[in-house]
Amino acid sequence: MSQTKTINVEASLDQGFTVRGAIGEHSLVIDQPVSAKGAGLGPTPLEMFLFSLAGCIGTIGRIAAFQKKINLKGMHITVEGDYNPAGLLGKPTDDRMGFQEIRIRAVIDADMSDAEKEAFLDEVCHRCPLHDNTRLETQVVHSIA
Repeated sequence: MSQTKTINVEASLDQGFTVRGAIGEHSLVIDQPVSAKGAGLGPTPLEMFLFSLAGCIGTIGRIAAFQKKINLKGMHITVEGDYNPAGLLGKPTDDRMGFQEIRIRAVIDADMSDAEKEAFLDEVCHRCPLHDNTRLETQVVHSIA
């Protein structure tokens, strides 16, 4: 039985590279560094994407810890990805436009063995919607409004 939930995000690009969005009661800004002709007002879209993945893993980690009655004191999540910027700059490349590889490392502060922490992280990543979207193909539809 599917109980699909839709999440909506709206963003606006005005002058330069600054993209502003209102998500619920929060305002967000994505930009490019000054060295790339941006205003440097926020992280790049790629940085925000990786941050969102780290945030999702942390959130699912907290949910899983509550459910399993694990005293999770905290998690430090590092997410890094490799990509070739040639494609997004309109230059020829044989590489895909997105990340070639994304690596996730987590330091888990809990009274668990290393094997238990590894199993916990495996479960968290399996349950994380953004991890799922980066691992599996997701249909993306675009159109002019």
